[in-house]
Amino acid sequence: MFSSLPFGYMFMSVMGIGTLLSVSSIHWLSIWAGLEINLIGFLPMLVYQKSVSESQSAVKYFIIQALGSSFLMLGSLLMFNMSFTWDMYISFGKSDILGFTVLIAGLCIKLGLFPFHYWLPGVMAGLPWISCLILATWQKLAPLFLVLSLLELSHSYLIILMLCLISSGSALMGGIGGMNQTQIRALLAYSSISHLGWMVFAAIHSEWSMKTYLFIYILISISLFMSLWYSDSGMMKNINNLKNNGFAGLTIMMLLLSLAGLPPLLGFISKWLVIVASCNGPWTFIIFLLILGSLMSLFYYLSLFFSMFLGNLKKYSINEEKLGNNVMVLINIFNILGGTLILMVSLLTSM
Repeated sequence: MFSSLPFGYMFMSVMGIGTLLSVSSIHWLSIWAGLEINLIGFLPMLVYQKSVSESQSAVKYFIIQALGSSFLMLGSLLMFNMSFTWDMYISFGKSDILGFTVLIAGLCIKLGLFPFHYWLPGVMAGLPWISCLILATWQKLAPLFLVLSLLELSHSYLIILMLCLISSGSALMGGIGGMNQTQIRALLAYSSISHLGWMVFAAIHSEWSMKTYLFIYILISISLFMSLWYSDSGMMKNINNLKNNGFAGLTIMMLLLSLAGLPPLLGFISKWLVIVASCNGPWTFIIFLLILGSLMSLFYYLSLFFSMFLGNLKKYSINEEKLGNNVMVLINIFNILGGTLILMVSLLTSM
């Protein structure tokens, strides 16, 4: 994908180094520097085709990330005013709530979490598939793990309540926004917002469930984005075109259903783990809101699936498909069998 850009691998290396620097640092200035290095490496990859839509998305992304970085710097300065140290791992008191809140807001802006989620669909709608994949997976790692680190530093009721409201709002906005979308990239952006809400809620209760959810989400996203890239090479702008894409369209729809969390697909396992880890906690109502947001997404995906499958049942002849489509079928079978296998192992271990 980046073969036309000779220095694309250098930008990918810079982007990876920035993320690793942010995740491995305990100093707020080095965390901020790592996020900026990651931004410098990712921006040239957004505009490698030099189209108008990519340029607009790159400008929007740059402005939003700069705003998030400014919130991080302001929050770290407020923390420094209270503790006189730039180190991250210090104890937080009641007087540090304002700085802590500003830090969380900066990370939410960078992630695209509620109520700062409006930029993500607009940015992702103008990008090619590989850039969308990087934006939905790798670019979420550093801010998400920083949120997890901040949760280890403060167990204030107000902070936990704020993160619960952010996670439930993200899940609901992801479901409501996806109901009115016909553009595939924007639909996947709203799906990413919903999944980020689940990850933040999982981080409150269990670090292991959050990391498992993140791994499964990245695995399904890679399969889905690569399948979409292979199927249309950028020509499939509207999601209704999946109906005319044969068996490959059915495979992509199964991956979308897995991303929405339909059992027994692989995406259901991650949501099930989060529910099990948090059902004994005091935030049962938040679980209901998360499930409600997922049901909205699942309703839209299922309605699209039935309209496509029942309207084009005669077109799904395996003999007419090429070898590449069979590869996507294997990816789909892997998602189904993987979800069933993990569910069986989890049930056996819980007995």
